Amino acid sequence: MKLAWILWLASLFPHPVSDRACLAATIYLEARGESTLGQIAVAEVAQRRRESGQWGTSLCAVLTARGQFALSTTNKNYIFSDVDAWRQAWFVAGVSMTEWSLLPRRWRIALVPNADHFFATDAAQPEWAKGPPLAVIGDHRFYRAD
Repeated sequence: MKLAWILWLASLFPHPVSDRACLAATIYLEARGESTLGQIAVAEVAQRRRESGQWGTSLCAVLTARGQFALSTTNKNYIFSDVDAWRQAWFVAGVSMTEWSLLPRRWRIALVPNADHFFATDAAQPEWAKGPPLAVIGDHRFYRAD
């Protein structure tokens, strides 16, 4: 299926399902080759950004904000061809949404506390990545960009 189709469907789905579709697509594009923990960490950054309200109030708004995540930088004709990776991304998105729907004091997972940015280690270091990362999980470095 094409990225454009996923985004179109997400625009039609009711709120929690649309956010899950956007989050799953982001996990697939950003971290499909990573461990489950690495995928959860990517989802955690997206959730933290949504919670801050700085990039939008829904996950889809945050994840499609211009230049922020792969949903806005990947060609809309990109085809999601790895069915197993999509199933895994959908699962991780669901787990993440369940975790973040709990009251903050009950969150069970905080792999990258305070991180609101990440980048792949094989990419050029972005301007906002200053100092040591908060965490390195798989091929991603996680930062708080203040």
